[in-house]
Amino acid sequence: MATIKDIANRLGISVSTVSKGLNGASDISESLRQAVLDTAVELGYTTKQMRGKVQKKLCIFVENMDYETPEEFGYDIILGFRQAAYHEHYDITVTPVTPLFQSTQKYDTYMLRNGYVGAFMIGFALQDDWMTQFNDTDIPTVLLDNYIKKNPAVSYIGTDSFEGIDDAIVHLMQMGHSRIALINGSRNSMISEQRRQAYIDGMTAHGLSFSEETMPYGYYVADAAKDHVSNLLSMGITAILCCNDLMASGVIAECRKRGFRVPEDVSVIGFDDLPISAQLVPPLTTIRQDRLVLGKCGFYSLHSLINHVPISRTMLRPQLIVRKSTGTAAIQDDSL
Repeated sequence: MATIKDIANRLGISVSTVSKGLNGASDISESLRQAVLDTAVELGYTTKQMRGKVQKKLCIFVENMDYETPEEFGYDIILGFRQAAYHEHYDITVTPVTPLFQSTQKYDTYMLRNGYVGAFMIGFALQDDWMTQFNDTDIPTVLLDNYIKKNPAVSYIGTDSFEGIDDAIVHLMQMGHSRIALINGSRNSMISEQRRQAYIDGMTAHGLSFSEETMPYGYYVADAAKDHVSNLLSMGITAILCCNDLMASGVIAECRKRGFRVPEDVSVIGFDDLPISAQLVPPLTTIRQDRLVLGKCGFYSLHSLINHVPISRTMLRPQLIVRKSTGTAAIQDDSL
């Protein structure tokens, strides 16, 4: 279990300052107090007072998503949720789930049996058993990148794919690109369908040509690039949008393998702004979604549902982070 000294060492401040931050003293800044609290959550520190009282219980269910280290997509989401929940003295459990788990455990029954008053769901697929059960649940539930219609107990949070992908298309057009493709994530995913439609809407709005061949489905892993890059390059594509940064890293590697330079021959854009993005060669231009804020919004939405405020959707704005993987188009031609 973490100690006050561990927090002090992480932040480079004194133990007495940490104590002030934890106990709400008025003679330190609000920003420093917040840093102390956020670090306490990250390190798993709890006060004696908190350990001595019964906690309100929430569960974060995780499927198909890595989250254990800062480099992984889910880490900051879970950290942000826990940081926001800390102030309301909730006890947070993180539970990995599988399709088999969902087929053997009814959602409402599991929640009641374990005393959870609400849940945050990340990484779920449209065909999951629990997605059907969310239609009728009365338990406050927040879904990342999934939406349940007409149930006031269930809320959606996410990042605006339409705005982000349009920003990326405009950025590429300004550098002379018109032959732009999208390598999408897996089927049976609401976020994949959103980003596909965002690409269609963006290309249409800017008068650019596209086809089924320019927006193939893949998987949210680097190896997905192997199945599509060759075909896209043979079509004369000069810019490839990827639905996450791992896919973009695979595209860069596959282009290099085939003798194409990034960005001189092909521009590449990712989505998420994972820590690896700035470390790739070249550093990756990407559509950033603030995962720490996403996690906090997950808690705020859940807390609202618990208090009978029926929030439907919370949508964060993305930010295009321009690095070195995009450049002037080598071929400037509006036809495909």
